[in-house]
Amino acid sequence: MIKALKCLLLIATCALAIFLIVNIDPYSDAFITNIMMSSHLNIQDGNKYEIKENFDFVSEVDEYTPYSYNDLLNIIYTAINKGWDRFTFYCASEYSECINDITKISDDETLLTHINNFVHPFNSFTNLKTIVASTGEITIEINYLYNAEQIAKIENKVDQIIKDQINTYDSPSTKIKAIHDYIVSNTQYDVERNTTGDSNYLSYLAYGPLFDGYATCSGYTDLMAIFLDKFGIKNYKVATTADRISNSNNGHIWNAVYLDGEWLHLDLTWDDPVSDGDVNYITHSYFLISTEKLIILDEGLVKVEDHNFDRSVYTELK
Repeated sequence: MIKALKCLLLIATCALAIFLIVNIDPYSDAFITNIMMSSHLNIQDGNKYEIKENFDFVSEVDEYTPYSYNDLLNIIYTAINKGWDRFTFYCASEYSECINDITKISDDETLLTHINNFVHPFNSFTNLKTIVASTGEITIEINYLYNAEQIAKIENKVDQIIKDQINTYDSPSTKIKAIHDYIVSNTQYDVERNTTGDSNYLSYLAYGPLFDGYATCSGYTDLMAIFLDKFGIKNYKVATTADRISNSNNGHIWNAVYLDGEWLHLDLTWDDPVSDGDVNYITHSYFLISTEKLIILDEGLVKVEDHNFDRSVYTELK
């Protein structure tokens, strides 16, 4: 009797195994595939400049097998935000458009610019290369904008300015205003780089306003973002790309700041008007203003297009 029961149990077990093999569903298949792929991933901690915030457009993930276009965006963002130089991941077998989608993303400079704006300036890239294999293996190689020497000098200078200019007990808006005024007072807009694309100054980096006294919009914005991160204030950079500005080969960039439960605009470039001679003006027209006020300012006697940002990307700025 016992032998018969054992025999029946063995037959049932084999039948169940055969049933599972024949009828294994796609989700189980994906689960097994993920386990196999995950064993090949080289997951490291992020560097000290990793942003520990999520945004509407992109957010950090801890699962690196993409099943959709948005998954790809988030994996790319995570790699950049963590400061990784190189990262390899694998398409899910059921994501048939994965290779096509990653190719589209890699070729879309405007999209990559937007992704770049949600990371710390020291983790922003100057070049991102994607290597795609027909097997579904994707490798991204990231070349970062700032080198170690520049970062060290900027960090030291920023810490010294905070020590000299900021009272620990000041409100966040007071701290931001103090830094806004310091940067604008000590910086001139680099007209030469904007006009010719070349300059003797590193004005497109945070280095320029700190050590050269010259900045373009990206230099102003990067430097302010570094201070905002030092203060623990949630922020990102907002880019209006050239295709949104008539008769222009240039885009524009400024800061978005989350303060008192509201996302606000902060544009140091437009608060530092270009003047003749050595006169240095400071204005506060674009200091912590709502999108509604931004639109009103830009629709004055001379219509400004620089702030025509993509609201499907920077959705917090309603």
